[in-house]
Amino acid sequence: MGLLNRSDAQLLKKILDKTKQKTEDKVSEKVSNKISDAATKPIDEVGKPAKSKDKSGGSSSSPKTANQADGEVKEKSAATSNTVSTYSKYDFVPGEKILVAEDFSEDAIGDFPAKWNTNSAGEVVTVDGQTGHWLMISKKGRFVPDYINNLPDNFTFQFDLICNEKFNYYSTPLQLFFLTGGNSKAAFEYSFIQSDKRSGIKLGFHPTNGTGKGGTCSIQTFEDGETIINNDVQTTQFNSLNEKNKVKISIWRQKQRVRVYLNEEKVLDLPKAFTAAKSYNMLMFELWAGMNVEADRYLVSNLNLAIGAPDTRNKLITEGKFVTHGILFDVNSDKIKAESYGVLKEISTVLIENADVNVRIIGHTDSDGKDDDNLALSRRRAESVKAFLKNEFKIDESRMQADGKGETQPVAKNDTPEGKANNRRVEFIKL
Repeated sequence: MGLLNRSDAQLLKKILDKTKQKTEDKVSEKVSNKISDAATKPIDEVGKPAKSKDKSGGSSSSPKTANQADGEVKEKSAATSNTVSTYSKYDFVPGEKILVAEDFSEDAIGDFPAKWNTNSAGEVVTVDGQTGHWLMISKKGRFVPDYINNLPDNFTFQFDLICNEKFNYYSTPLQLFFLTGGNSKAAFEYSFIQSDKRSGIKLGFHPTNGTGKGGTCSIQTFEDGETIINNDVQTTQFNSLNEKNKVKISIWRQKQRVRVYLNEEKVLDLPKAFTAAKSYNMLMFELWAGMNVEADRYLVSNLNLAIGAPDTRNKLITEGKFVTHGILFDVNSDKIKAESYGVLKEISTVLIENADVNVRIIGHTDSDGKDDDNLALSRRRAESVKAFLKNEFKIDESRMQADGKGETQPVAKNDTPEGKANNRRVEFIKL
């Protein structure tokens, strides 16, 4: 075959370029179709039986107790694999006394929670790969825990939030309100904040900002029905397009100030979010519109409301004792959870600033399980805390003793979720 002349070569190049473009267009079309299919694919495993863990750390499948939902929720959050050190900038400290510990364990699968109220619908479900029960909501409406009717001047509120993978950008965010005015019937009227002249804050959480690189957290504050602050910020912690569809949300109020954390990231810190000299006594979740994709939904669980304090860390020095429910462990394990970092950092700061202070670290459990197992577990957990303070913060090992009391020294009855939560604690005693 002879060499091509210039015009023939140009013609051949045009033909090859056109063929290449057609091939790229077909590939692009296939990718777009896959993305579209994934976005509208039903969510993963709501309604499937969760695996319950026994005291030995094993698992067993519980019998199916709910109708199979029309979608799935698969939890693939990277946050669940974070080590404690990844929370090195996390300064959240949970409140001292737990007022509410809600995991929906007392509610039947498929029902709306008995102690909540709504003008819409939702149901308690189990989620594959997750322990316990979850409240699933996907329809426009308001969702109110009726038993929460007092929010202290200093409190912490935490909950776990899951959404489905590939959550649609145009679906509604989950909104959370802390308000004055109580849980009256007016709360279900369309513009009750303005008409009732309520004060408070509204937080919004959405798992995608449209770019695929993160989600958003928004805040709006009200004073006597009027908007004072309105803003939204980006976060990488809640991102359904990047397998971060589970997030721990922590809110810390100290009088007027509010701080909001998504996992280890502090996304908001407002010094004057709450109005001084007002009583806040209502907590409410809301979906202000329906979902753009039928499969989209949110699931919440492990709600925890506790009384905070303006300054907790100095209690060890001034009162000789510091009690915390904020050092958390894996189920039936002495492995410290990542979100414990804030408390551990607080106590280490006290010990560093007061080099002559020695402490006894004491672990406590609730009454679930065998007495001997609980005693052994509480001791191992105290040793884990001691080892972490030594290794992470270089606290001299000779300044710390570790002990465990199991379930032998309860501070509350073990017949309610709140009582059990208060009994699961770590104490630091000044020696």
